[in-house]
Order: sequence, then structure tokens, then C-alpha cells
Amino acid sequence: MPSLMDGFPPSREGQVTLANWRSSPFNRWAFHHVREIVPSADIPNDPATLMELPSDPIDLRMLTIGSDHGKPVSFAQFLHDTETDGFVVLHRGRVVYEHYAHGMPPAAPHILMSVSKSLLGLLAGILVARAALRPDRPVTDVIPEVAATAYEGATIRHLLDMRVGITFDEDYVATSGPMIEYRKATGWHPLQPGEAPSDLRSFYRTLTAREGPHGGPIHYVSPNTDLLGWVIERATGQRYAELMSELIWKPLGAEQSAYIAVDRLGAPRCAGGICATVRDLARLGRLISHGGARGSAQIVPEAWIDDITEQGDPDAWVAGDLAPYFPGEPIRYRSQWYVHGSKIPVLFCLGIHGQHLWVHRKRDIVIAKVSSRALPLDTERGWMTASAVARIMEFLIASSG
Repeated sequence: MPSLMDGFPPSREGQVTLANWRSSPFNRWAFHHVREIVPSADIPNDPATLMELPSDPIDLRMLTIGSDHGKPVSFAQFLHDTETDGFVVLHRGRVVYEHYAHGMPPAAPHILMSVSKSLLGLLAGILVARAALRPDRPVTDVIPEVAATAYEGATIRHLLDMRVGITFDEDYVATSGPMIEYRKATGWHPLQPGEAPSDLRSFYRTLTAREGPHGGPIHYVSPNTDLLGWVIERATGQRYAELMSELIWKPLGAEQSAYIAVDRLGAPRCAGGICATVRDLARLGRLISHGGARGSAQIVPEAWIDDITEQGDPDAWVAGDLAPYFPGEPIRYRSQWYVHGSKIPVLFCLGIHGQHLWVHRKRDIVIAKVSSRALPLDTERGWMTASAVARIMEFLIASSG
């Protein structure tokens, strides 16, 4: 493997660029240096409100983790095989395990990919409680610019739950077509010679095809979430990064500022562009574990988190395009969050290349993982991660009584 970004200038083989930053091995450096590759907007923290995370280490290295091959692997092998950059486990607010690799220090913000969607889901809940958003409101009431697109007739709730009947293939390995044009519009993919620069908001004019009614099966479309970001900015009259900072990141007690990728005109990449430290991602999980409250301060309405936990249409999930990645698993999707199980539900969110946040509310367990996996979607490593999460939770529950 070439030495990445080493030297002044780095060698051609080790240079991370807009053309290769999401590809292995270059993503091992790029995923915690995103703002050096694409434009970004800061999401400031407030050091005066820091949420302390006391350390209470537990040796998880003796655990064995199930694998697709049938033969369990060691915990260290799991971390290696899933190309983990950072891993933090909280139990009852204490850090019981922490791990970093691939040259990523604890204070480095790492791209969260589609975990970013779930942060938007929480911000939306705050704004709904403040009457700044109404889930049943038609999207075109707020953004009339998309009236001539497939979003005509869709509501904010349809966007939140990924139930817009739009034709769009979320193909992460595509080399041409709408997915590439979407990435060019967001500034994540280089233009070809002679191509005029585009932007995210103009991109929506190209999304005119429908494949079914709104409110049908789960149809995972990242532009839905970016459109929600536009809705939020238009409805509040504030920039998305500022809202995320003021309503979540500062009151949460984040240790470091986060940031979000933006296009060339400043539109936020809400679907996958937030970068944050893995410790602060774990702090977010701790907030969810406590029903959106930090002490006496209610940051995210508990009713919104309860709605995520209890609602979500299981039939829409089974009929949707995400279900094949979780065969036979009892999962629902609500407000940009996944929920596993019914009797004791576990909330989680995930992003391509191995970004994860898992929250067991009843047992106050949080597991945050950021990675630089080679493949955007990797069923084997995804299954191994889910197995590791289940094993860690089982171990912590048993050891705490």
C-alpha cells in the first residue's frame, strides 16, 4: 500500500484526490481529512458544555465474534477485518472500550456517511416540536422549485421515512447515470473535461420520473435527505450547519466541532456529509439512550424518539429495497433511523464503508464505529459488525446483572 499524503508534495501513488478519496486505500486517510478535499461548513461545539465521559475500561478482547465463514474470529480480528478506524463503547455513560487505527487520532472528525441522515432526523424532531416543520405538509409548499419533479405530492413525512415514489437507483458503484450526476452536483466527484459545474439544488430538476405512489415501500434515496435539508433551511431561514450546532451539537456537549460537506453554492450534504469524532458520535448515542435529555435539559423531544422507536411500517420495510440486506430481521425505518426488534428495540443508524451507531435504550449501551471499508456495501462485514454489536451488548448485560 502506498504511503498516503506523505511528503511535500506526496508521491503520485500516495496522493489523495477528489477522484480517489472514496476508494481504498485512499479512504483510510481521506475519511478523517474530508475538509481538505471538499468544501465544508463548521458545526461548532461549546467547550463550556462538555459532556464528560468517564473511563471504566473492560477488556473485550476475550470476546469471539461470529463470521460468515462459520468460524468465530477474535475481537481484534473483527476490528481489523471490518477496517475499523475508530470504535467506542459506552455503558451507563462510561467509556468501557476505545480503539483507533489507520493513523486516526481520537480528536479527528471522521465522515459519518449516511449516519448523517439520522442526525437530520433528530433535528427535524426538534423543529417539529417548535412548530417550524409540519410532517404532513407537502414538500412543494416549502420548496416550490421542485413542483415539476417526482416530488410533487410528497410530504415531509414521506421524505423522513424514505417513502417517496421516485425513480432513483442508489447504486454506490455506478460509473455513470444519475448517481454520478448527483455526486458531481454535491462536489464529491470530479467533472469531465468540458463539463459545466452543477449544484445540488439544480440537480433536483432532473428527478422527474416516478415509479409508484408516495407512501409506498421504503425506497432508499439519498437526495430525499438533502431535500429535507433544503426544506429545513427554507422553513427556518437559517443555515443547516448553524441549526445543527445550536440545537444539537452545543447542548449535547460535544468535545470537538463537527463539520458538514457543502456543494459549490453552500448547499449542505445532509445525506452523508457530516464529519465528527467517534467519541462525539457516542455522545449522541448517549443522548438517545436517555430519551433525548441531558440531565434536566430536553434537547430532542422524548416523544419524537419514542415515535422513532415505536412507529415505522414493518410491511413497508419488507416490501422495500433495504430489506434484502437484513434477511429475516425484524426491522422498521422511521425518521431516518432504523429500529431492530419489537419487545426490546435497539435503535441504529449506518453509513456506507462501515459507519455505525447502535443504541440499546433500556440497558444504556452505545456502540459507535467508523471505518474505511473498501466496499460501500459489504454484506459479510456488515453481518460481522452486527454480530459483534450483539455479542458486546450480551456481554455487558450479563456482566452488569
